[in-house]
Amino acid sequence: MKFTERAWEIFNQSIQDYHLADDVHQTINNRYDETNLIDHLLYKKNWIDTVQWHLEDIIRDPAIDPVEALKLKRWIDKSNQERTDMVEYIDSWFLQQYAHVEIKEGAKINTESPAWAVDRFSILSLKVYHMQQEVDRVDASAEHKAACQLKLDILKQQHQDMSIAIEELLNDFEAGDKYMKVYKQMKMYNDEDLNPVLYASKK
Repeated sequence: MKFTERAWEIFNQSIQDYHLADDVHQTINNRYDETNLIDHLLYKKNWIDTVQWHLEDIIRDPAIDPVEALKLKRWIDKSNQERTDMVEYIDSWFLQQYAHVEIKEGAKINTESPAWAVDRFSILSLKVYHMQQEVDRVDASAEHKAACQLKLDILKQQHQDMSIAIEELLNDFEAGDKYMKVYKQMKMYNDEDLNPVLYASKK
């Protein structure tokens, strides 16, 4: 099975598992232990994305209590940091996979690391799932369903295109035609030494 086929399968399993309870407070029960590290990481990555998707829905409630909204904003910030951490873990896995490859002279670097492509792939799986929900909504108008079906068709085409692009990138890494170079994201807003509001509050 190709990497993208396996990733898509795991992402959709994560989404289905989340929606059994459909509760942002539920605890992850990862189906894959760390003996199969990449499956474990992919499931956890998508679970974080799925919870955050629903947090982003909740915080947009126009009637939300402002105090609750602030709590949710901080939760989303924490989730964004976890998402970034998971991307870096997945990139570490990719680095190990291609550590043996002899990089060819003239090999090129890609604009993004493979794990950031996987990040977009995970978000795409959520878009497909939730757009399908809109197509299937029993209380929606025919016009709404038709408009959402058009969007769903585009998302499915994007899935095909992204799958091809990711597989081609991985093949280029394996052949030594491209090489990985990973930058730690160095997010500043959660860092007490880098966020001026946080370090000023410690004085």
